[in-house]
Amino acid sequence: MKKKIAILLSGRGSNMESIVRNVQNGILKNICEVALVLSNKEDAYGLTIANEFGVQTKVIISKGKKRTEFEQEVIKFLKSYNLDYIVLAGFMRILSPLFVRAYKNKIINIHPADTAQFQGVGGYEWAFKNKLETTKITVHYVDEGVDTGGIIAQKEVDLRGTDTLEEVEKLGLKVEHEFYSEALLNLFKK
Repeated sequence: MKKKIAILLSGRGSNMESIVRNVQNGILKNICEVALVLSNKEDAYGLTIANEFGVQTKVIISKGKKRTEFEQEVIKFLKSYNLDYIVLAGFMRILSPLFVRAYKNKIINIHPADTAQFQGVGGYEWAFKNKLETTKITVHYVDEGVDTGGIIAQKEVDLRGTDTLEEVEKLGLKVEHEFYSEALLNLFKK
């Protein structure tokens, strides 16, 4: 039976786009369905991309609301979808214990670093500043901490030959776009 997922994003949606492509015509076809793409920002470019793919979208604005108020609104809205998983793809909000408990072990995130070495925003910048020859992309469950949940899968990224932060980010994102769907495939087939 196909897994039903919602993808949450705040920006450009490049990881969402890769996942949707793989659901419609790639490795995730017949494995899962994207029931919804939800954003906390009405101008998130990822919404435009989702609409072009024919995926239902929803905006629930977070700005100006208390975190619990916003999250209760999202939880209430998502309840009718009977989701198997929530997939974060550039959702730039830290989820509270309230939200995490509502979807315990059902929220998945991708992080541009080894979560044992670096948590939070700026994983590629951290790798670049520390002149790392390799870094890791981590797909993990979301728990009540920041990038501290159980690791689902990791993939190494060879950074040798990169001279700028932009090159590191471009290389990392290329790996993310393939790896996120691969990690979801392995998880959903279990």
